[in-house]
Amino acid sequence: MSDTVKMRSTASAEKRWPSVFWVLAALVLPFWSLMVRYRFTPESRLPQRGSFILSPNHYSEIDPIAMGAAVWHLGRAPRFLAKASLFKLPVVGWLLRASGQVPVERDGRTRSSASNPLGAAGELIRREASVIVYPEGSLTRDPDLWPMRGKSGAVRLALESGMPLIPVAHWGTQRLMPRYGKRIHPFPRKTIEIAVGEPLDLSRFAGRTDQRAVTEATDLLMAEISRLLGGLRGETPPNERWDPSKHQQNETGRF
Repeated sequence: MSDTVKMRSTASAEKRWPSVFWVLAALVLPFWSLMVRYRFTPESRLPQRGSFILSPNHYSEIDPIAMGAAVWHLGRAPRFLAKASLFKLPVVGWLLRASGQVPVERDGRTRSSASNPLGAAGELIRREASVIVYPEGSLTRDPDLWPMRGKSGAVRLALESGMPLIPVAHWGTQRLMPRYGKRIHPFPRKTIEIAVGEPLDLSRFAGRTDQRAVTEATDLLMAEISRLLGGLRGETPPNERWDPSKHQQNETGRF
């Protein structure tokens, strides 16, 4: 297990602005803190200004809450890509819009804006906001919960928008809610470890969005997430990532 440190919430400019996140944090964090404690590696930092894409590993249905709370502790407001259909729901839609979540169409494309060719990405840049994008697209199918082969969404968004792409790994949420689990196991209190990496160097792919460039950049991203996770677990990641197209796994299995 890597050397980790406890961290307290950072009073960044984004967190000081009145927003719906204040209400969410006041309602959720006290209960969440009864179940979870965080340990961040000493190098774990997020830019306190400007937009960026944060790409974590994904192996539990409760990961978005765990990562959202971690981002809040690190001084930024958490935003995710969300299905566009959810924005049409009366209460949920208002909450998603008020908290700046990013609508995504069923085919995976972010909704475009008439005034900005980059649509949602352009709006995030204008607001100096960040967004969390899971590069695997779904829960990993790797039997040992290592990151599986990544999809292209996070990298494409980074290459098209120019936003920094930051890899991050976490470990411990599987003890709170196992993969494919339907129940939370709050007691005893669980420790979730977080390792935030440096922004990925995508300079060699500048101006390119062809499939070869996107595939290579996605491999770089997944390799760095795996490396960070290996540090948290005190293990060496597998040389080859799980490829759902080459393997079959019982979706009802448990870790």
